[in-house]
Amino acid sequence: MEMDERKIKILQAIVTDYINNGEPVGSRTIAKKYDLGISSATIRNEMSDLEEMGYIEQLHTSSGRKPSDKGYRLYVDRLMQITKLSNEEQYMIKNQLINAALYEVDKIVKQATQMLSDLTNLTSIVKAPSVQKSCVKYVQLMSLDALSVLFTIITDSGIIKNNVIKISKPISNDTMEKLTNIVNFRLVRLTIEQINLEVINNLKVDLASYQEIFNGIIPALYDSLSGIETSEVYIQGATNIFNYPEYNNIDKAREFLILVDNKESINTLLEAKDITGNITIKIGGENFVECARECSIITAVYSASGIPLGSIGVIGPTRIPYGKVISVLTEIVKELNDNIAQIYDDHR
Repeated sequence: MEMDERKIKILQAIVTDYINNGEPVGSRTIAKKYDLGISSATIRNEMSDLEEMGYIEQLHTSSGRKPSDKGYRLYVDRLMQITKLSNEEQYMIKNQLINAALYEVDKIVKQATQMLSDLTNLTSIVKAPSVQKSCVKYVQLMSLDALSVLFTIITDSGIIKNNVIKISKPISNDTMEKLTNIVNFRLVRLTIEQINLEVINNLKVDLASYQEIFNGIIPALYDSLSGIETSEVYIQGATNIFNYPEYNNIDKAREFLILVDNKESINTLLEAKDITGNITIKIGGENFVECARECSIITAVYSASGIPLGSIGVIGPTRIPYGKVISVLTEIVKELNDNIAQIYDDHR
C-alpha cells in the first residue's frame, strides 16, 4: 500500500487536529473542518488504510483515530510547518537573555530554560556545562569600585564564575593588571587536582603584599572548579503537563513528574544529541528511557565558539505543538550561543 498525496493530507489533518484538541479524530470531523474535497466515506476508507500502515491508531472501537509514533515521525519529517514567532516573542527572547555585567554562563542557561518553558507552556530541561576536569583557561582581576575587586575565572569547558573580593584600600589599574598576570602565570591550564599546596604557596609568595586578594582567590577557585561531579540538570515548568487534559489521570501525571524528577533519566534523554547544532526530535518509543515512551523530547545543543557545552530542550506528550516548539528552541539557542560568545569575548 503506498502513501499517496490524499493519505498524506488526511494524516496531516489528523495530526493537526489531535495536537490542537487531544481528542481522537473521526472522518466527519476531517470532512467538516478540512476542505479536502472528498466525502467522509472516502476519508473513512483512507483512515482504515492509514491504520493498517501503522500511521494512526484507534483507542476504542467506536472512537476516532489518533496519530501513532510512526505518524508523528512522518509529520515531523515531511509535513510540519514551523510556526513564525510573534514580534513580542522575538523581543522577549532577545531582551531577557541580554548579558548583564556579572552574568555567568550557568545563570544565562538557567534563564534560557525558564524562558523556553514560559514560551512553549511545556516542561523544559537543560544540561548545564560540566565542571568536571575543567582547567583554568584565563583569570581576571578588575576593579568594580574603590574597595571591591571582581575575580573572574574562565575554564576550558566554558564555565565562567565571578566572585567579588572586598579590599581595605584601593588598587591602581596598573597594579591590577600586574596581579592578573601573576595569577594567570600560576594557574592557567591547571585542573583542581593540580592546584596543590606548592602552587598555592607560590601564589601566596607572589601576592605577599596583597593578602586580601590572595584570601579571596583561593576559596573562589575551589568553589568554581570543584563543583559537582557531573553536569547539573535543570528542570523548569514540570506542572505545565497539567495543561494537557490526558494528564488529569493521576497515575499518568505521577509517572511524568517522577520521570522529570529523576536527574539520571533526564541526563540519558539529553544524551542523544546532534552536535551539529540541529534540533533532535525523539518521539514516544524512540526514547530509550522506559517511562518516557509516551513523551516527545525536542532538544538542541548550545555552544561557545562552536564547542558544545550542553543540551537544552522540552519534554511533553507526543502531541506537543512541534512547529511552535522548534521555532522557539531555535531562536533561544541562537541567542544563548551569542550571549555565551559575548561573555567569552568580554573576558578574553
